[in-house]
Amino acid sequence: MTKITRRTVLRGSAAVAASALAAPVVLRAHDALASSGTVNVFAWGDYVQPNMVEKFQKDSGITINLSTYGSNDEAVQKLKAAGGKGFDVIFPSVTNGPQYYPDNLLQPLDESKVKMERIIPSMVRDSVQLGATSRGKRMLLPFNWGTEAMTFDSSVFKLDDDDISFGTMWTPEAKGKAAFRQKSVLVGTAIYLDATGEVKSNRALDLYKSEDDMRRVFDAVTKYIVERKQNIAAFWNNATEATNAFKQAGAAIGQTWDTTGLLLNREDAKWKYRMPKEGGITWMDSVGIPSGAANVEQAYAFINAMFEPTMAGMMSANTGYNSAAVGAAAHAGENYAKQFNEVYDEKTLANLWWWQADTPWFNSVRDQYVDRITNA
Repeated sequence: MTKITRRTVLRGSAAVAASALAAPVVLRAHDALASSGTVNVFAWGDYVQPNMVEKFQKDSGITINLSTYGSNDEAVQKLKAAGGKGFDVIFPSVTNGPQYYPDNLLQPLDESKVKMERIIPSMVRDSVQLGATSRGKRMLLPFNWGTEAMTFDSSVFKLDDDDISFGTMWTPEAKGKAAFRQKSVLVGTAIYLDATGEVKSNRALDLYKSEDDMRRVFDAVTKYIVERKQNIAAFWNNATEATNAFKQAGAAIGQTWDTTGLLLNREDAKWKYRMPKEGGITWMDSVGIPSGAANVEQAYAFINAMFEPTMAGMMSANTGYNSAAVGAAAHAGENYAKQFNEVYDEKTLANLWWWQADTPWFNSVRDQYVDRITNA
């Protein structure tokens, strides 16, 4: 598998930006068909915020019915229970695509109806390796990407940026102060223990090699975590819970999504979000159309609007996530630009660790170890 980094993600975007901005506006037949009606959107809780809803409805004449979820498991289970019906647009993590395909929960995308020139070409290319296609057909388009790394109170943990580690949560100084999502801490700790040589795992890629390898690594990782359970202040499973872990549960350090650390930092500069020296965990979320979508033309209109640079910039400004749209960063505001440059540089971007496409055993086995940590 080709190594995917921020540099490969952005490669080619500059070359297409000028032409994309200069391209004439053409009203296609399906655009006209989608100039009214409703689109039922199922999205992560913070993805489609009021300013974006207002802009889309004003620009398109289409009404958004928005439903939200807090985890990939919740999204796939709800769509599975409904037989792929009830929603017109959904935003799975691209690596979760293989959970949707066996039950035909998503329909192949008609790229002639998508303004593909608005999407960073390297992200379109790299998404294939991460799970965006099935049986040679494009099922998902890259929507945004972000990282999971370390958020910490710099007044408590006086660390240089180069010193922060996934292992910092497990030091004696972090007793009663650590917060994390159980699903993710297994991987972050595996990467850390591989870096120290304590549990070799090919930088946690052995988790995807075989079920036996995954159990070998997670047995050791879980033992390591449980032995240090006195460090745990809170668990989190969605963005709201992550923020509350720091604001209400007394956490001072944790493995979090970027939006948690960046939004905390906007409120108080003592909070920092930084890449651990082992390399930040990186995710790509995508957008697709469920197989039972009732408003397909409106779905394509909505998807195209999400990749319009101004709209994509709103998403980044709202959340701190990085858009897959060409030119979005120019519309994301000063806060976004400042924080991006504080968190990422050439070294940290070259050291990112990407979630891989789900294997048949990955989620069920991981859930067993999540239970062990939760109930320890």
